[in-house]
Amino acid sequence: MTDHRATLHPHAPLILTATLNKPAFAFFDTMRRRHFPPERNQLSAHLTLFHALPPSQYEDIVSRCRMVTRGERAIEAEATGLFNLGKGVAYRVHAPALERLRAGLAEAWLPLLSAQDRGGFAAHVTIQNKVEPEAAKALLADLRATFAPVRFTIPGLALWRYIGGPWEAAASFAFR
Repeated sequence: MTDHRATLHPHAPLILTATLNKPAFAFFDTMRRRHFPPERNQLSAHLTLFHALPPSQYEDIVSRCRMVTRGERAIEAEATGLFNLGKGVAYRVHAPALERLRAGLAEAWLPLLSAQDRGGFAAHVTIQNKVEPEAAKALLADLRATFAPVRFTIPGLALWRYIGGPWEAAASFAFR
């Protein structure tokens, strides 16, 4: 685990993501840089598990993440298709082991979860957002015409602090 305790934003909400292996990150991040409006793209490609965990529970969150990653193998995943976000496009990710891990964390953290994080979970990587619906539909059609599944691994988890747009690294947890 890597812990980035030195922070300028200790009271910022926490975001938990699944990390992408290097080839998958390169692919999804290239797609994101190509299709996300540049003036709105403040992040690299990511797969969010929880959008807003309370910073007051940092130690518990870190402890639980250490526990669930310890001794576990990297998670197999596959981008199985694309879907319309209304004002953007995302790759749908199929990863049953990730879904089980996320469900266990959600159960443990239920009292801490925002309404968004209590809702259903659909693993995905967003490559376009905040565009006109017509632009999203056009990109979706273009990408579907040449879509091929992308297999990859998830080597760990990453915890971030949300600082109003960009994210600040807080901790990372590797599977074995």
